[in-house]
Amino acid sequence: MNILYLLDLIGTAAFAASGAWVGVRKHMDLFGVLVLGVVTAVGGGTLRDLLLGDIPPFSLQDETYISIALAASLVVFANRRRFETFEKPLLYFDAIGLGTFLVIGTTKALEFQMGLLGAVLMGVMTGTAGGVLRDVLANQIPLILRREIYASACIAGGVLLVVLEQSGAGRTASALLAAGTVITVRLLAIRYEWGLPKS
Repeated sequence: MNILYLLDLIGTAAFAASGAWVGVRKHMDLFGVLVLGVVTAVGGGTLRDLLLGDIPPFSLQDETYISIALAASLVVFANRRRFETFEKPLLYFDAIGLGTFLVIGTTKALEFQMGLLGAVLMGVMTGTAGGVLRDVLANQIPLILRREIYASACIAGGVLLVVLEQSGAGRTASALLAAGTVITVRLLAIRYEWGLPKS
């Protein structure tokens, strides 16, 4: 198991837990919590694969992702009375998932011969579309449309990755630097409550 795949699974669990927690806070039943958890975890990557024409999508080629998403969602639901104490640490794992998903999505788009804008868009979609679907299903304003530095961190990491790849840098080094950029920016934004200007 390579490090990127391991981080991908950790990110999947973190995204699923965050989605399930939204379901718990909205007082959904077990099925609703599971749906939000799975959609948050694999929704972005699945949509990316459908747009790229990579069928069946990754979540059906390797069912480990859905299994982990279901398991993480069940854990949140079963421990919903005590889960508030884990909400802050979950944001840190979420940041790791965001950086990893961005790299995987952007890299896959480059393999499909997409240009800078297309590759960055696919990377951002991989990291954020699941959360958008979660928020729409939960009837709340999507996180990426609020003041949070989230999608903007992905854009920075995606552009860096494409530029490094096109300049001849190694795939591994480019991926690590891009993921590290997203994770660092997101963690700093959480720590210092950074946000974009709003109307």
